[in-house]
Amino acid sequence: MSAASTLDLLKATGTIVVADSGEIDKIKAYKPQDSTTNPSLLNTAARLPEYKHLVDDALAYVRGSGVTDKHERMELLLDKLSANFGTEILKHVPGYVSTEVDARLSFDTQRSVTRARRIMKLYEEQGVGRDRVLIKLASTWEGIQAAKVLEAEGIHCNMTLLFGFAQAVAAADAGATLISPFVGRILDWYKKNTGKEYSGAEDPGVTSVTRIYNHYKAHGYKTIVMGASFRNTGEILELAGCDRLTISPALLEKLSGMTDAVPSKLTPEAARSAAGTSPAVHFDEAAFRWELNEDPMATEKLAEGIRNFAADLVKLETFLDGLLAGATA
Repeated sequence: MSAASTLDLLKATGTIVVADSGEIDKIKAYKPQDSTTNPSLLNTAARLPEYKHLVDDALAYVRGSGVTDKHERMELLLDKLSANFGTEILKHVPGYVSTEVDARLSFDTQRSVTRARRIMKLYEEQGVGRDRVLIKLASTWEGIQAAKVLEAEGIHCNMTLLFGFAQAVAAADAGATLISPFVGRILDWYKKNTGKEYSGAEDPGVTSVTRIYNHYKAHGYKTIVMGASFRNTGEILELAGCDRLTISPALLEKLSGMTDAVPSKLTPEAARSAAGTSPAVHFDEAAFRWELNEDPMATEKLAEGIRNFAADLVKLETFLDGLLAGATA
């Protein structure tokens, strides 16, 4: 009998593995519990010939919608395409798929809520229930308030672009179903700004997620912690035992080819025993904005992440606009 792979051993710690990909073939290969997409992944996947039928269906939906305003048509096309990819992904994962609200609405609570409701409606039209979808929102104050509204309606949310402790606390207080702290991007910032190399438990992305996980478990928060944006397998293994980890296909492949032991690094029991080191704390809007302001890493990476997702949305829109124009010519 061959030795269990490191990926299998990671799953055995209780960590749910999530595929960070919009490509269905890669999701099939690694059999994750959940899957998550973002504008960058969708921009890539929408151009691949094997997913042309999903794009064509979204185009046909918009043509038959009766919407005539060019801007509104594109918004509907983006949401329909997102729901089409998500619905296809759900044929191959037993759990959640995460679908992102337009990053350009990251500072607009009401418009984020409106788009999220429509995305969920587009899923429901394809027979997908609310128990299978997470709506992704940037972890701005406005995004967190949108999540509060949506969660009260039974629409579950995944708070993305999360880099700081204040973001994590506010998201949990809002009742968000899940948060996605970006481990690798935190590491990138510290390496760039300190000139140092980090590894193992000293990796600042690892320490950030460990702090959040321990705080949640110590104080009874139900919000799921899903580490994201990994740069290497070492970061992943240092977070073994975390609720969920969303991992790129390249790193899933590496873990599948490894046979390293995977001890649990995070456990609810250890977090609760250390509760006194992480006192309960809450943030109103002013306190949240101040704490974020005082964390240059979180401030800069949040802004950069929103800009980058917005830029990929513009690229995707340009691609789709050409198809839409061709379809209506």
